[in-house]
Amino acid sequence: MTGAGGTTAAVRRIRAGEDIPVDTSRVPAREAARDELSDPMYHEHDPNLLERGLDRFWDWIGDLFAGAADAAPGGPLGLVVLALAVVGLGAALWWRLGTPRRAARSPETLFDSATRSAADHRAAAAAHAEARRWTAAVQERMRALVRSLEDRAVLDPRPGRTADEAAAEAGRLLPAHADRLRAAARLFDDVTYGGRTADEAAYMTLCTLDLELDAAKPLLTTGTARGAAG
Repeated sequence: MTGAGGTTAAVRRIRAGEDIPVDTSRVPAREAARDELSDPMYHEHDPNLLERGLDRFWDWIGDLFAGAADAAPGGPLGLVVLALAVVGLGAALWWRLGTPRRAARSPETLFDSATRSAADHRAAAAAHAEARRWTAAVQERMRALVRSLEDRAVLDPRPGRTADEAAAEAGRLLPAHADRLRAAARLFDDVTYGGRTADEAAYMTLCTLDLELDAAKPLLTTGTARGAAG
């Protein structure tokens, strides 16, 4: 049986032991846990690199729209209305302007360095039309039309003349056909420099104009009148 003095001494020793620090190293425990968690079985269902990238991307998109919704008048509903307005404006511009075309080149001369007769150009146009190459057919028929006016002395032969210049000059001498001549020159420029594609109807329109001009009589200019009087 222990006396009161022995009990008191034991209690003092226990309390003294409670105050002694216990130094347990955490490094080995941390390394053991890291080794255990590095086992592939713990990462079978982790997202791959692509999935993580997509998650971050969609988080960024969500934050972007959330910020825009907060800044837009009316909150999220105002953002939706704004987005619909932008889409509507884009659709209206597309309908009004059509498909964007390539930048038009500056008009160049109507004829190349080779000199061919109106009959040669008409034959080339017919061959292209037979093969349904309507753009080339339109180009050759326009050249045939202008060459025919030069052969008939309605226009002075000028190698550097453009289709617009030929139409303007011929329109002054053939005023009844002036509008159609300008339209023909514009068609030639569109398919040659503007990236547009001709069709059979455009080709037939040029053929009709060419035949009508071939039978039309130009107005007499001052020089022509003097020559006729002499």
